[in-house]
Amino acid sequence: MNFFSACNEMASCVREKIGPYVGTPAGGEVIRMGADRTPTEKIDQVAEDCVLGFLREHELCSILISEEAGRVPLEGGKGTIFLDPVDGTYNAVTGIPFYAISLAWAQDGIVEKAFVRDLASGDTFTAVRGKFARCNNKPLHVSATSRLDRCAMSIYGRKFDPTRMMQLGHKIRRWRLFGASALELCYVGAGRIDGFVDLRGTLRVTDAAAGMLICTEAGGTVSDLNGAPLDFPEEVTVGRCMVATNGVLHHKVIEYLR
Repeated sequence: MNFFSACNEMASCVREKIGPYVGTPAGGEVIRMGADRTPTEKIDQVAEDCVLGFLREHELCSILISEEAGRVPLEGGKGTIFLDPVDGTYNAVTGIPFYAISLAWAQDGIVEKAFVRDLASGDTFTAVRGKFARCNNKPLHVSATSRLDRCAMSIYGRKFDPTRMMQLGHKIRRWRLFGASALELCYVGAGRIDGFVDLRGTLRVTDAAAGMLICTEAGGTVSDLNGAPLDFPEEVTVGRCMVATNGVLHHKVIEYLR
């Protein structure tokens, strides 16, 4: 079974299994602390169990890295899969229709394939390094917006230090905070928004691995706050800041963040 066929099956399983918990208090019940040192809610655990069960039956990777379970060795496969079983847990639990499953397959530390499915709308974003980025099997491309005062961006700032966010925020035309970083990166790739900036330092490899590849293969640029290449360790307790744009706007965004 190839990666994308397997992802389709896992996403369908997750959507079915979490269905009874979407928009319910039961879905938000905290059942333990996850490997990422944040609370694991019921809906997250149900989704992750579904994916883990599938991966244990199919030889897709040798290591799974997930927000809840952390690093899980698996038999038979090759490479590493980075999983966020429910990206946008708060949205899912409260019934806001913007949450996703995110999977990225990497070999030798390089993400080669990516899959993100919006579990509410069904939109499916995929990418293969050096080959394509697609949404529902149609090619993706970033927007051509070149002016900050005409762009729409998602900007997350530190509660204790809003200066950088406000410096940039006063320059852009529209703010759109959706609450699911993997999908927001895909939205940059699709040209639905022009950029995604996260200053919180909490993005982990499981949050970003798939969305980054989809964004860059669609023509976008992803970097740290200084414009340097962004490198994530294979460790769910370590967070990063990120700037992702359509490329045309990138240097302007970096300038306002300095």
